Amino acid sequence: MNKKVKVAVVGLGFGAEFVPLYQKHPDAECYAICQRSEGHLNEVGDQFGVERRFTKFEDLLEIEELDAIHVVTPVAAHAWMSLASLNAGKHTACTVPMATTKEECLEIVKARKKSGKVYMMMETAVYTREFLYAKELVESGKLGKIQFLRGSHQQNMSLPGWPKYWYGLPPMYYATHAVSPLLALAKKEVESVVCHGSGTIRK
Repeated sequence: MNKKVKVAVVGLGFGAEFVPLYQKHPDAECYAICQRSEGHLNEVGDQFGVERRFTKFEDLLEIEELDAIHVVTPVAAHAWMSLASLNAGKHTACTVPMATTKEECLEIVKARKKSGKVYMMMETAVYTREFLYAKELVESGKLGKIQFLRGSHQQNMSLPGWPKYWYGLPPMYYATHAVSPLLALAKKEVESVVCHGSGTIRK
């Protein structure tokens, strides 16, 4: 029997949805959870039966037997937590966006190479039924040669449960939801980027 990967989930808003997924995966286990709010931490821990609970992210980095950290926190913490995790020798997964500046992205790439660990930007759009169906069509040849791809992403914010700070996020933070599926279907990397803006973000 292969050793199960011990994963800690950091951020238990959207992140709480990943706890039972790791518990059900045959090759992984949700070894620990981390959330600043102790009340919510215990609520999720009790719901899913996770014993190891932390309110301080830094404490996770000291757990020698922990294999991986999954960062599902507010955007501002993505880069520094990913860097800290990699530098502590942990495999690292992070919800999108990877970071908010090119410099932070490059730092993460360098840290991954130096650590020798796996880093994954957890782009959920490439695991949807719609994407997997499109992938099947492309790979089967039913669509012929791909000449042009266009992507868009709409988020229904009228549904309950979204963090309040999301309502004011710049749309470019989630461009990955529109772009990643296209790159995956084309099996290409980006060569150039052109941006056109309009309007302003309300303060």
